Amino acid sequence: MARQAVARAEEAGAVWTGPTTGPRAVPGKRVVVVAESMTNPGVAGVARGVQGAGRSIGWDVRVLDGQGGPAGIKAAFGEAIALAPSGIVIAGFDPASAAQEVGRANAARIPLIGWHAVAAPGPSSTPRLFTNVTTRVEDVAHISADWVIARSNGRAGVVIFTDSSIPFAERKSQLIRQRVEACADATVLAYENIPIPDATTRTPQEVASLLVRFGDRWTHSVAINDLYFAEAAPALQAGGRRGDGAPYSIGAGDGDPSAFARIRNRHFQSATVPEPLDQQGTQIIDEFNRAFAGRPPSGYVAPVHLTTVDNIDATTSWNPKGYQEAYRRIWGV
Repeated sequence: MARQAVARAEEAGAVWTGPTTGPRAVPGKRVVVVAESMTNPGVAGVARGVQGAGRSIGWDVRVLDGQGGPAGIKAAFGEAIALAPSGIVIAGFDPASAAQEVGRANAARIPLIGWHAVAAPGPSSTPRLFTNVTTRVEDVAHISADWVIARSNGRAGVVIFTDSSIPFAERKSQLIRQRVEACADATVLAYENIPIPDATTRTPQEVASLLVRFGDRWTHSVAINDLYFAEAAPALQAGGRRGDGAPYSIGAGDGDPSAFARIRNRHFQSATVPEPLDQQGTQIIDEFNRAFAGRPPSGYVAPVHLTTVDNIDATTSWNPKGYQEAYRRIWGV
């Protein structure tokens, strides 16, 4: 079953299955992206996608960096509200961490759209979001675990890297853990909670410790974000591991350009489940356009795709084919 799931995911997105109809572009809008941290490659990627799509539709888009912590996020959100924008993007953080600011935006009737803001795609009543743009966390978690199971013939010794301070990430990593442990001969050796802002300093130390603790029993790694593997690579190399050898690693989300480079070069990463960051940024603009036109959200959820050493090409990202043309036809631009 895992092998079949992996084969399907490697082919996903070859044909555009998203919206092909919707309202024409509403002119003269301003959107502010409140980013959890622009050092988070996924957040930065989707912010760039929003900016690019905003330019194509003729809107003003501004990005405010929350610097990865509650105080910074609240300050950025407050600044966003003060700008009196047409809409605000909650990019990569739990709205509960800025509940007062969310309430103020709701009271001011500023539409809010999340990216990885709540657990499920689509509209949210608590917190009040017009929609939340994300792949389904269950699908991402399952295909990540399935890749490990298929790659190891069901006999993996797995280390999971997560950031438990982000509910979305914690749920994803727990689902990965459950899926791996459902395979009788696979073992979760360690569950490493390293906050994303601390990944640069803590990951190398933790990896060195894991190598000592588990040795050759550590055959595979799964992380909720590819950035952990950028930091793990030097420690693995110092520990005598080869870039194309164990532990074989998969990023359960984002798929930033450096992850594609590591996979292509077989440098301590073998696979990623890339979010279609540019397409999702474009979708956020389209969802705002629907909100401004008094229409419901599109309901589109991008398919889960798997990029591996077997299907990687020369690109540095993954997006479903034909999405830009489809959205521009909808907007009439």
